[in-house]
Amino acid sequence: MKSDGSAPRALFQVKRNNYFGCAALMLICGVLLHLPVFAAYARLAPMLIAWAASFVALGAGVGAGWIPVEVSGVCAGLIGILANTWLIHLTGGLNSPFFPALAAMPLLIAMYTPDAWWPTLVSGAAMLGSVAFLDTMAHLPLEVMVPQLLALAVIAGVALFGSRTYRRMWDAQKAAQQERMNALEQLAESERRRVRVERERAEVDRLVVVGQLAAGVAHEVNNPLSFVKSNLNYLEREARAFDTELDRAELCDVLAETRLGVMRIEQIVTDLRGFSRGDEGTQEVGMPEEALNEARRLASVRLRNLAEVTVDVPPGLPPVQLGHRHMVQVLVNLLINAADAVEQVTPSRPAHIGVGARRVEGGVRMVVEDNGPGLPPEVLSRLFEPFFTTKPPGKGTGLGLALCREYVTRSGGTLHAENRPEGGARFVLMLPVCPERPPAGE
Repeated sequence: MKSDGSAPRALFQVKRNNYFGCAALMLICGVLLHLPVFAAYARLAPMLIAWAASFVALGAGVGAGWIPVEVSGVCAGLIGILANTWLIHLTGGLNSPFFPALAAMPLLIAMYTPDAWWPTLVSGAAMLGSVAFLDTMAHLPLEVMVPQLLALAVIAGVALFGSRTYRRMWDAQKAAQQERMNALEQLAESERRRVRVERERAEVDRLVVVGQLAAGVAHEVNNPLSFVKSNLNYLEREARAFDTELDRAELCDVLAETRLGVMRIEQIVTDLRGFSRGDEGTQEVGMPEEALNEARRLASVRLRNLAEVTVDVPPGLPPVQLGHRHMVQVLVNLLINAADAVEQVTPSRPAHIGVGARRVEGGVRMVVEDNGPGLPPEVLSRLFEPFFTTKPPGKGTGLGLALCREYVTRSGGTLHAENRPEGGARFVLMLPVCPERPPAGE
């Protein structure tokens, strides 16, 4: 079945119903009403029935898709004008009561085919030709025929103008509808892209977190592991030195420190396992003095024979909201970074690392400082960015200080770096004090 691709199926059905309606109107008005009143016109019944049948055929052809919509409009106009011309000729010519219907044909075609202008143009031209034919058959004088044709031409022009106007409005509505559809499609595509980008960003974030976690495990375990390995090497050397008397007290201290390092690794793994589950658990507290002493012990492997370390911590500091394990890890990272800094000083000079803590308004202030080369401005501004490091490849991950700040910030504290006026770098921690709990009896 052939179909007009330029018009939707619904338009075919509307056109078909229009032609069927015209056919029914001809039968009702022409055959059933006119003929009983004008019995002399009874001989016209076959022609009226044929006229109605032609419209039924047009409607069926359009509905089936065999006849394009625009072509059907032209056919309807030509059929109507030819049939009306023959009807007028048989019923009195220019004096026929059906003559005004001939002049109205372009208007009717414009009304029933508003989606195309050229059926109206063809029917208007055919109407003028039909009137000229009837005028000629009636031997109408030229001075009467010309004004009549001009008047009818105005009517045809009005019909054509109305058809063109409606067509432009139709095209404008279609363009506006298409623009709305395009805008909706663009909006839908934008939403699809946004969802896709959000999904991809979530996937990237997940991969970054996994990478940070993997690198963080290696970074956090590496410090106590180095400490344990150094102590084991020391114990091995002492055990192989048969000519040297063993100092049992020193060996016990080394074993105790090694056990402490192993426990620290276990604590880190437990910490990371809890972090991966997203379980923050209960709020931990830390004692600054204990954390500083433990961090100094853990970093002593790196600091031994490298720098003089001074500790200035008054007794009786209140507990802070940063947990003990995280506080030790932060201090160990800062001490290891200080050791790396003083090792880079050229020319070499006596290295010094200072560690201190004080009770200040709003919390406890802890400081780790060195007399190294200090921090350049471009490094100072990016120091706490994840994966930013000034160490050579294989020596740093760029996660130590980022993790330190994350731990401190999560507890409500702050961590920042600055250069000392006398040279070197200083890292300052401000940790909030844990609120005092009322006695159990109150």
